[in-house]
Amino acid sequence: MRRAPEERQRDPERTKARILQAALEEFAAKGFAGARVSEIATRAGVNKQLISYYFGGKEGLYQALNTRWQAEESAFADPSASLGELAASYVRANAERRDYGRLMLWQGLTDDTAPDPAFVADVRRDLEQLRRRQEAGEFPADLDPGALLVALFAMAAAGISFPQLVRAVWDQDPAAPELTDHYAQQIEKLVAHLSGPDGRHGGHHPDRAGPGEAHPSAGPPEPELAP
Repeated sequence: MRRAPEERQRDPERTKARILQAALEEFAAKGFAGARVSEIATRAGVNKQLISYYFGGKEGLYQALNTRWQAEESAFADPSASLGELAASYVRANAERRDYGRLMLWQGLTDDTAPDPAFVADVRRDLEQLRRRQEAGEFPADLDPGALLVALFAMAAAGISFPQLVRAVWDQDPAAPELTDHYAQQIEKLVAHLSGPDGRHGGHHPDRAGPGEAHPSAGPPEPELAP
C-alpha cells in the first residue's frame, strides 16, 4: 500500500490545507497552465511526492480547490436572501477570497475548451433559481435570466476584474474593506430596484417579507468615499 512520507504523517489534514493554500496562490498568480507542482510544493514546504500522494497531481489540486470553494459558497450564499442581498454577499466573498476570483479569470483567459460538466450543472441550477425568483416577481418578466446571471457574476467580480477602473472611479484600493462594503451596498440597492418600488414585480418571494411585513435591517450607513 502506498504510504505518505514519514515527516508529514502526523498531521495530514493540516498538511493538505497548506498544500491547497499554496496551490491556490500559485494558480491565482500564474493560472493552471503556468503553475508548477514543484513551485506549489516549495510554497507549502513539502515535497512533490506528498502532493501526488494526497491529490494525484495538479489536476487533483485544481478539483480540490473547486470543491473547497463550493463548500465556502454554501456558507455565505443564503438561498432565502433577496437577490440584492445575495449579490452583495458575492461581492464581499470575492473581496475576501481574491485568489479564487483571479483563478477564475485565468481560466477564462487561457482555457477555450468546453466548460467542466460540474460547473455547467452548477450554473444551470443558478439559472433555474433565477427563473423561480422571476416568477415570484423579484425582477421583471421581460429580462432574460441568463443575461442577468452573467451581469451579476461580472458585478460581483469587478474589484478583481477591473482594479484600474475601480481606482479611477473611487481613488481607493479595490481590496479596501470600506470600499468593498460600500460597493456591496450599492449593488444590493441596484438589484433591489429591479423588483419595483414596492419590492415586487407581480409576485412574492416565499422567503421574503412583503409590504407591511417585518423586513431585515438595511444595515449600517454607507461610508463616505471619494467621488
